[in-house]
Amino acid sequence: MEILFPHETIRKTQDEFIKDICIALQQKKHLLAHAPTGIGKSAAILSTTIPFAIKNNLTIFFLTSRHTQHKIAIETIKKIKEKHKIDIKVTDLIGKRHMCHIPGIDLITSSQFSEYCKDVVDNENCQFYNNIKKDGKLSFEAKNLLSETRVLDVDELKKLCSTNKVCPYEIALLRAKNSNIIIMDYFHIFSPYISSIFLKRTEKTLHESIIIIDEAHNLPFRILESLSSKLSLNILRRAIKEAQGYESALSHLEEIENLLINLTKNLEKERLVKKEEFKLNYEEIISKLEPIAEETRKDKRSSYIGSVIEFLMAWQGQDQGFARILSKSIINEREVISLAYSCLDASLISTDIINSAYCIICMSGTLTPSKMYSDLLGFKNPILKSYPNPFPSKNRLNLLVPKTSTKFTKRTPDMYKEIANEIAPIINEIQGNSIVFFPSYKLRDAVDVFFRNLCYKTTYHEQKGISKQEKEALLENFKKDKDKGAVLLAVISGNYSEGIDLPGDLLKAVIIVGLPLSKPDLETTELINYYDQKFSKGWEYAYIYPAMQKTIQAAGRCIRSEKDIGIIVFLDERYSWNNYYKFFPPDFDIKITKLPVERIKEFFKKNQSSFSST
Repeated sequence: MEILFPHETIRKTQDEFIKDICIALQQKKHLLAHAPTGIGKSAAILSTTIPFAIKNNLTIFFLTSRHTQHKIAIETIKKIKEKHKIDIKVTDLIGKRHMCHIPGIDLITSSQFSEYCKDVVDNENCQFYNNIKKDGKLSFEAKNLLSETRVLDVDELKKLCSTNKVCPYEIALLRAKNSNIIIMDYFHIFSPYISSIFLKRTEKTLHESIIIIDEAHNLPFRILESLSSKLSLNILRRAIKEAQGYESALSHLEEIENLLINLTKNLEKERLVKKEEFKLNYEEIISKLEPIAEETRKDKRSSYIGSVIEFLMAWQGQDQGFARILSKSIINEREVISLAYSCLDASLISTDIINSAYCIICMSGTLTPSKMYSDLLGFKNPILKSYPNPFPSKNRLNLLVPKTSTKFTKRTPDMYKEIANEIAPIINEIQGNSIVFFPSYKLRDAVDVFFRNLCYKTTYHEQKGISKQEKEALLENFKKDKDKGAVLLAVISGNYSEGIDLPGDLLKAVIIVGLPLSKPDLETTELINYYDQKFSKGWEYAYIYPAMQKTIQAAGRCIRSEKDIGIIVFLDERYSWNNYYKFFPPDFDIKITKLPVERIKEFFKKNQSSFSST
């Protein structure tokens, strides 16, 4: 097979990955690859799939949820095109809302935007959409953008479209028709509604596609999230306020409110609900509510009534693979009541896509165990591969300290103090920046009460719900402290445990405090029961594996290149228990110790020359 490699040399592990990709393409099989950071996944997979796709008249769908990975893919394609002098047509796109020129559009949800966009387009009130065509034919501006032969990333395309006052998303779809490679988000393929529109508009088919799924460990959760829906009493009451002046709609919304309140009588926390318990005349209610939602969106762009409609439509769905859960809780001293239609089975969507596509390649640095992801997504006999960490093992020290626990039954002020007493000396000893990851903000803050008096380094705190700009600003300030050393107290599954790179001397240590186990709620219980019935591995698939995957993902922030040197500490006695310990990657070479500072001093001394040169 022809390989259009963008660099001078192919690394050993990279070569193994390329050979496995070739086998998958030639045999028309799917590949799930656990490929740690540093292998050079993008170069390997694009240099292999591009010539194969062109030769066999296939389209490559490169799916990724990370903006940085869009950039990496685009830069890799540019290098391939320049080095090998071949004609590659590429389209890079993200969600329509994120490509929209209208100011303030990012303040509404994706579903609200979808309805708003439809309304303004149907009523010819969007100048950017209207400028795509003149008198039924493509405008001069649109033709000019379609004739652009450069490989453009989504930001470059948006800028050009802004100058020409045309809709970037529409231009991207038009460009995609003739593209060999389309870089986009998961939902363009794995959301049934969006996928059907996307494939029709671009005149592409799944059976003539090679689908590359980057950071594939996120895909099952993303699918479950997209197929789930929730209605809270708060949203319902905002919809009632929105419906003032529309008596027929108001009476229907009040009927739904009364039904939801009645269901929660004698409810302590949460319970399963049958579809029939939330019995309504759905067709009549939706027909009455839809015109008002459309009218509201004309003025406010978003509509709470529209959110109610979205839930009512979802609630009528199937029972198999879903859980219907009624819950009542207290958040910030306020009672929160909600009804959820939660998906438990990602394969309800992914199986048809897997069976249709020519070839699917899933890759991630934490796609382990690969068999679990194969099961959850519905693959049948795929190629499962795991590649070794390419970075020198001597450059990292992985320590397991079995002295504390964040288990719910052990969460006391004394335990918080003990955790602080363990992490502060480690942070003080580290020659550079450190990040400490906690299972939750609440636990982080409880430990910080004691930690702040023990640590003499500048301390940064991740804040819940921060904007992208705030996240980047904190990160930049954190980087500036690399010489004197600072510590960031963050949360696993928050803003900093995935998708950030701090190579070289920007980060010297990561400490994982506790196990990020799922909240032991009814949805988790239902997920465990469902996976037990389907795979006989409910506890592992729904509880243990996800926690360990989050742990390994956060730990991966430390070593990002072959020259990086750092320390990773796992602080919880449960990590030493076999049912958790066995899921660490074999090449982690973890050292169990109750004297971490001494081990760190030895590591620093041994690597002093390397630290000085980084």
